[in-house]
Amino acid sequence: MFGKTAIQPHEFERPVLDLSGDILRAALQMMVAGSEDHGGIERYIDAVKLKSAMFRQALVENDVADLDLETFKGLCTFMATVRRRISEQLNEEAFSRLRPAIVDLFDDKEHIDVRIGRFCDRFPNDKKHRWVRDLASELLHNAEPERVPLMNRWVWDAASNTGVIREIWHGDNVDHIKIPVPSDYGTYIMLREELSQFLSDNGFFRDVLFYVDVLCAQVYAQYICEQGGSYLRADFQAPEDPMQHTRRLLGLDGVQPGNGRTRLKSIDGEAFVLDDSYELNPTEH
Repeated sequence: MFGKTAIQPHEFERPVLDLSGDILRAALQMMVAGSEDHGGIERYIDAVKLKSAMFRQALVENDVADLDLETFKGLCTFMATVRRRISEQLNEEAFSRLRPAIVDLFDDKEHIDVRIGRFCDRFPNDKKHRWVRDLASELLHNAEPERVPLMNRWVWDAASNTGVIREIWHGDNVDHIKIPVPSDYGTYIMLREELSQFLSDNGFFRDVLFYVDVLCAQVYAQYICEQGGSYLRADFQAPEDPMQHTRRLLGLDGVQPGNGRTRLKSIDGEAFVLDDSYELNPTEH
């Protein structure tokens, strides 16, 4: 049901993002160094790829209209800013109302921003339901990462002027300015393009889109460590290791630090272990 017609550049505004190369280089160094004790950054990339394969299987390869509650619960475990707040939807009666909204979200006859907005309009517009935007963006991005960039509020929230974009914005007084970019598809796709180019310039040529996700999580994880995000504070306590917040933002809490092995559970409960002998192949695993 999720069509293959790509959104064309003229269909959205492309804002100019003034990003700090120095901040990005520091975050990249921390990301690579912090993952060394866990088997290397490649373990994180494999885990993100596996997570994406799970979402794609449930929402694209299978008919999204057939999505069942137990499968949806499994997906929720990989969405950190959603899973603590969605409990009221995790019963058959509530999910029977949520499923049509998810089906509509994956009907690509309209622009992604329109679909996400319509999905959010099904819920009250209050602080208690801010997680709904994250749910919509996580479902779309994880199922089709090539077509839909990471669009979570922690990546950029124009209303509160917070997120990854603020943390990497170039300027002397960033905390006291309003960054003039909206929270829409054009902004997120431009951020992905800028970070993809940055990573390529620094020697990363494979799985670049997945590296973008981990780099974004690393940037915001550092913010959480230094100050704490208001809507994330209850979810993210003092870290036990440098990559703890990064893993949680990506929904990769199953990554086991210290042994070079990555453990995740698939939507059907099967455990996956990524080690030196494991080659990720969604068609076989």
